[in-house]
Amino acid sequence: MAEVINMPRLSDTMEEGVVAKWLKQKGDKVAEGDILAEIETDKATMEFESFYEGTLLHIGIEEGETAPVDTLLAIIGEEGEDISGLLNGEGGSADEAKEEAAAEEETTEDDSASEAGEIPEGVEIVKMPRLSDTMEEGTVASWLKQEGDKVAEGDILAEIETDKATMEFESFYEGTLLKIGIPEGETAPVDSLLAIIGPEGTDVSNVTGDSAGKKTAPKKEEKSEAKEEKIEETTSTSSDSSSESGRIFASPLAKKMAEDKGIDLSKVEGSGENGRIVKKDIESYKPSAAPAAKEETTKREAETSVAAPYVPAGEESFEEIKNSQMRKTIAKRLGESKFSAPHYYLTIEVDMENAMASRKQINAMPDVKVSFNDMVIKASAMALRKHPQVNSQWTGDAMKIAKHIHMGVAVAVEEGLVVPVLKFADQMSMTQIGGNVKDLAGKARNKKLQPKEMEGSTFTVSNLGMFGITEFTSIINQPNSAILSVGTIVEKPVVKNGEIVVGHTMKLTLACDHRTVDGATGAAFLQDLKTYIENPVTMLA
Repeated sequence: MAEVINMPRLSDTMEEGVVAKWLKQKGDKVAEGDILAEIETDKATMEFESFYEGTLLHIGIEEGETAPVDTLLAIIGEEGEDISGLLNGEGGSADEAKEEAAAEEETTEDDSASEAGEIPEGVEIVKMPRLSDTMEEGTVASWLKQEGDKVAEGDILAEIETDKATMEFESFYEGTLLKIGIPEGETAPVDSLLAIIGPEGTDVSNVTGDSAGKKTAPKKEEKSEAKEEKIEETTSTSSDSSSESGRIFASPLAKKMAEDKGIDLSKVEGSGENGRIVKKDIESYKPSAAPAAKEETTKREAETSVAAPYVPAGEESFEEIKNSQMRKTIAKRLGESKFSAPHYYLTIEVDMENAMASRKQINAMPDVKVSFNDMVIKASAMALRKHPQVNSQWTGDAMKIAKHIHMGVAVAVEEGLVVPVLKFADQMSMTQIGGNVKDLAGKARNKKLQPKEMEGSTFTVSNLGMFGITEFTSIINQPNSAILSVGTIVEKPVVKNGEIVVGHTMKLTLACDHRTVDGATGAAFLQDLKTYIENPVTMLA
C-alpha cells in the first residue's frame, strides 16, 4: 500500500520548508533509511530520510520550491501502483477532479446570477491575482491609478508584493477606475476584490467580490473565440507598429521613470513580453559610450564656465535579495522578542589584566586552546548558579526558573544568526567549553547543525569583540530572560592605587526582561560575573 510523505517539521519553529535537492527521483527504488531529499528549514539545510521502502511514485514539491509543513512531499509504494486516489482524495484523476470542480463552480455562478441580479453592463471586476505559484495573499505596495482615473488596457494599476517579489500588475480592461477594493499597505487573499473598472459614472456601490460570479456573460465558446481573435489582432497590430512605424512598447511606469532619468527609450532593450520595456529595464539600464562621451563634453564646457556648479550624476539602483527561510524566522522571532519583552540594559567594565595573563599560561600547555569568550561563558554559567532568577522564563501565568544551565552561543552565518546550545555548561571546564563551541560553530557555518543542538537554551552570550566592537546591546533570545553582549578588550589609561597606568578593560552589557529580572538582580549578577572574570583562578576549581 502506498505511503504519503508530507513536508516534515524539522525544527520547533519551522512553518514551511524549501526542497533544496532531491536525492531520489520518480521511479527510483527507496529503502528505509535512504536520504530522500535535502530540505532547507528556518535554521539549517538538513537531510530527510525515508521511513518506508518501495518505489518513489510521486514528487509533490519540486527542487527550489517552498511549501508549508504537512504539504504533500512524496508518495512511496509498489511499482505501478495506482495513486490517483491519494493525489485528489476522491479516487478519480486530478484532472477529472479539477474539471468537476470547475463545472460545479460554473453551475453555482449561473444559479447565483439568477438569484442576485447582474453586475452593471460594461463593468469588470479585478481580483487579487496569483502572481507566483506559492502565493496565497498579496499586499498592495502602491496604487499607480486612483479612483476616477482613466485606465487603458496595459496600464499599470498597482505594485503588488507577493511572497517572492514586488511586481507590477497591469490592467486587462479599459475604462474608469470606479472602485479600489484594497487600500495601499493592506494585505488580502488571492481572488479578493482588488478593483472595479467600467464606464465613467457607473454606480458600483453594491458590487462586491462575491458579485464576480453573478455577471451575465456571453457563452464561453463565443467569449473565448472573441478573446483569441482580439489577441491575434492586438499581436498583429503591435508587431506591425513596432516594425514599421518604429513605435516603442513600454509600460507607463517605465515611461515615467525614463522621462525622470532622461533616458532615451529607443536605446533600452525590453525584457517584457514581445520586447516590452518594463520597470526593471529602466532600473538596470546603463548608458552607452556615446552618451558618456557627450556627458564628458558637457562637463568640460561646464568647467570653462565661471559660475557653473558641479552637479554629480549617477544612477540609482538597488539589489533585491530574496529572504531565506532562516532570515524570515530570525526576523519574526526578534520582532516578537523586542516588542513583547520589556528590555532594559546594564553595562559593566571589567579589568582584563589577570584574565589575559591566565589565558596565556593556559594556552601554553600542549593541545589546549582557550578564548576569552570561553572564559566569559564559564563565568556566566557560574554566576547563574548564584543568581537563578536570571536563568528564568516568563510564561504569563508563572515564572519558570531553570535548575539546569544551558548556554546559547550566538554564531554569525551567511543567512543571519543561529544559536547552538552548550548543555549543562556549568559542569564543563573552560577547555571543554572551547572545544564544544568550536565544534558547534563549525557545524553552524556548514549548515550541519541538528535542531536538537539549537534547542533549550536558558541564557545566551553574544560576542562581537573580535570585530572591534567596544559595546553593544542584544535582543533577548526568547524564552530566555537575559542575554549578555561582549565587547572587545581595549587598551586604555586606568587608575590603579591612585596612579594612572596603561590597562586593558572589556565592557559587558546585560539585556534583561524586566518581567522576570529586576534591576538589582541583574546588577548583582554582573558584579559576580565581573569577579569571576577578573579572578580566573576561581573558575578552575
